[in-house]
Amino acid sequence: MIIGVLALQGDFREHASMVRSLGVQVRLVRLPEEADFVDGLIIPGGESTTMGKLMATYKVDRAIIDRFNAGRMAIYGTCAGMIVLARDIEGSQEQPHLGLLDVTVQRNAFGRQKESSEEDLDVEGLDTPLHALFIRAPVIIRTGPSVNILARVARGPVYVQQGRLLASSFHPELGSDTRVHEHFLRLAEQSSNQEV
Repeated sequence: MIIGVLALQGDFREHASMVRSLGVQVRLVRLPEEADFVDGLIIPGGESTTMGKLMATYKVDRAIIDRFNAGRMAIYGTCAGMIVLARDIEGSQEQPHLGLLDVTVQRNAFGRQKESSEEDLDVEGLDTPLHALFIRAPVIIRTGPSVNILARVARGPVYVQQGRLLASSFHPELGSDTRVHEHFLRLAEQSSNQEV
């Protein structure tokens, strides 16, 4: 199994390091053809507008959508990656994004960088709380019927799954708890097992 990390902008190195620490091969993805060789793709935190524009410029967005729709890849988006994955972005629909995850997100719902916060989350499927770090984080304000809410805060859902799509407002790659990445690897393994 190979996990790709979109490496156009943002904190892709931290995700790559965490996945490698779990004994899984990592490939940095910048070009369309590089997406063809991964079973899972992580879209990191960063600046969602810049990331979306770069994806469109390099045409990697179409490659990601095609591989996902063919059932050959799972995708996990953190923070800005959640925004890029979302079907709708409140007030920013013209922003380039993938539109795969049936949610509406509100950008910077937690405030500016100085309002960054940490919180222990009760997460569906985990027997102990997950310590989550929020940095200029989005929040989900609408979920489609096929979206499972895995964790929420007072403002709304912050961790969701829709089939082979996973998204979080927080940054698990900046901590030491690997359980979110382990969950994503299980989704990616399912895609890997479907390869012909």
